Amino acid sequence: MSIGNFLKRVFIWWNGQTLGTQLFTWRNGVKVGEDEQGNIFYRSRDGKRRWVIYNGEVEASRISPDWHGWLHHTFAEPPSDKPLPHKDWEKPHQENLTGTPLAYAPAGSIRRPEPVERRDYEAWSPE
Repeated sequence: MSIGNFLKRVFIWWNGQTLGTQLFTWRNGVKVGEDEQGNIFYRSRDGKRRWVIYNGEVEASRISPDWHGWLHHTFAEPPSDKPLPHKDWEKPHQENLTGTPLAYAPAGSIRRPEPVERRDYEAWSPE
């Protein structure tokens, strides 16, 4: 490991787990499960603390509602042991796409590639 990568692991929390988190997880963590995005969930040996090690970018909206509920002690058992029932009308979880090219752009938005012909108003022109 180069000195640059070592310093990144010590100080930069948004670039994966830090060295401190890795050591804490190694000493105190018990792996509970993994979600479809590759995020790994842990709990402390005494069961009081719960945390996640992200696979890639650290973005809280990448965690599904099931795992979010377990992380915040809403559910006692993790979704890997006892999956929550889902309704057939529920959409699959999608992370927050605001600020990305995949963000929603309504009709008429300047971010849409195709122009929209509007007939519901006329542009004002001074005379």
